[in-house]
Amino acid sequence: MTEARSDWRSEWFEFEDAVYLNAAAIGPLPRVAIRAVQQALEFEKFPHRLPDGAHFARPNRVRSLVATLIGAQPDEIALTTGTSGGLQAVAGGIKWHKGDEILVARGEFPAHFTTWLPLESSAGVKVTVVAPRGRFLTADDFIERIGPHTRLISASLVRFDNAALLDARRVADACHAAGAFLALDAAQCAGAMPIDVAALGCDFLAASGYKWLLSPYGTGFLWVRGALIEQMREAPFYWQALEDAENFHSLSLGKYTRAQGARRWDSSETASFLNLAAMEASLEFVLRAGVHTVWEHNRALLAEMIRRLPSDRCVLASPADPDARGPYACIATRRPDATAALFEKLQKAGAVVALREGALRIAPHLYNSERDIDRLLTVLAV
Repeated sequence: MTEARSDWRSEWFEFEDAVYLNAAAIGPLPRVAIRAVQQALEFEKFPHRLPDGAHFARPNRVRSLVATLIGAQPDEIALTTGTSGGLQAVAGGIKWHKGDEILVARGEFPAHFTTWLPLESSAGVKVTVVAPRGRFLTADDFIERIGPHTRLISASLVRFDNAALLDARRVADACHAAGAFLALDAAQCAGAMPIDVAALGCDFLAASGYKWLLSPYGTGFLWVRGALIEQMREAPFYWQALEDAENFHSLSLGKYTRAQGARRWDSSETASFLNLAAMEASLEFVLRAGVHTVWEHNRALLAEMIRRLPSDRCVLASPADPDARGPYACIATRRPDATAALFEKLQKAGAVVALREGALRIAPHLYNSERDIDRLLTVLAV
């Protein structure tokens, strides 16, 4: 159940004198996550207090929390070190054939290229880069490029460089009609935008934990559509994905059967007590606050920023329609060569944003208020 509140700032530590508008880069750990890490350190300090079951109980709780967040089943969730780990698991799990084609959009986050390009030499596939017809990538840009050899489309649900939101359902339907898969990168929206994997229609969805999930660096998840899991190619897996791995007293009895479900793609040393303790606490917090709460809060702040943007100096570098954007927005100076200087000016004024591909990415969260937008706009206007 979500908690009805208007002020969430006290859930985080103060950001000194900074206005932090950079959740799309690193989401700060809330107080509950910091406390959870401190408690987890006690296991390292006093390992005799650590029950054997802790290696499995916490990962399974985190798996269930992620499933709740995206409308999935726990056994469809693998716990990874981030989006890249999830994409790499997909790359290793699909049974590729020579000549298969993978579509990736121009300007995508590098993880998409570092995942798929090596397959050109190792598996004989072809990576085709899709250029948008307009300013922002659309579903039509992908759909028009699907051909008889297209096997997978790899795309961000929300683009890191301009916040453009992909109409994933249309792309998924077109993929499936052609016998192809859709893999979505949800790093820039999971936890800050309502997500239902069934409604999206995708086959795989990967995300990092350290952004909108307010979790430590080195956390993340991969969702695999349940019907696909046992069709994927067999590959080495972490030993805790064995059946009955919980029975520490009988690990060497020669029973090495892989357990069913997506945990076959869990990262090794899954039960990283410090990381998962914080992730569990943060996921509980996000669900308690409500993803919809974060979504509506950000939309309101961004609408105010866009409405008051000094038009003589700045322009919107994201889709103008809020329904076509993710949980943040990008702006740029009217003179493209001046954006970097404006970024430095904001940094010196304590307004922390990100500079990405020639634009300033403004990514608020529940700890931000209209006062923070006022401070941002004051610097932009001078």
